[in-house]
Amino acid sequence: MREVAAEARLILQSYLKEVQKLFGTALEAVILYGSAAGGDYLHGRSNLNLLILLAQLDATLLQRYAKLHRQWQQEQIAVPLFLTQAELRSSLDLFPLEYLEIQEQHILLAGRDPFPELHPDLKNLRVQCEQELRGNLLRLRQRFVEGGGKQEAAGILLPLSLTALVPCLRGLFRLLGRPRQDSAEALLRELQPALGVDATVFQEILSLKRGMISPGPLEMPRLFERYLAGLQTVIEQTDKLKAQGKL
Repeated sequence: MREVAAEARLILQSYLKEVQKLFGTALEAVILYGSAAGGDYLHGRSNLNLLILLAQLDATLLQRYAKLHRQWQQEQIAVPLFLTQAELRSSLDLFPLEYLEIQEQHILLAGRDPFPELHPDLKNLRVQCEQELRGNLLRLRQRFVEGGGKQEAAGILLPLSLTALVPCLRGLFRLLGRPRQDSAEALLRELQPALGVDATVFQEILSLKRGMISPGPLEMPRLFERYLAGLQTVIEQTDKLKAQGKL
């Protein structure tokens, strides 16, 4: 099990004390997942993603947490996933992609870890990966138009799209029997051998997300167009593999 990224540790220690005080005996577990539980966390850029398991859930508890969250969202803590044990177990076959991501890369911060005992049903994994890929493309087009087709909109939307794409690729590679790659760099290196897709534009968006490049007004539209084409190619290659019975 990995340790919490050093930059996030102090934030989470203080946060946990307040969450434990807020929920008391109703709190069953606090689980960190996503980049801060893996190797892609960037302090000041990455969100801290949490799953909070409670013995019961009602509007009063959520309202109390909402007041607390106003403070902690400034520390990049995203709104947690709130679940009961029963909800978690009964939804394993509905969200295999999300639960596999959490199961394979998470850190227990408090309480008892339910994931070693859980077995997500993979029968819907391919369908969910396809839905997420196509939904990603549709949302990207819509939000680009909502943003006026401007460079600033593309600069925000491209990293968000890549963030959503990464778990889908992990899911597809799992179905293809390829070894899991925790880091985004390693995952993107698998694009060519696994799907026959050139990873160059996706690697550029990863650099954009990390603040390593800053495309200008001439290059950003080209980057957006190339990324759209790359995402469409991933979808087309996925369709071909499905037709060949490999997915």
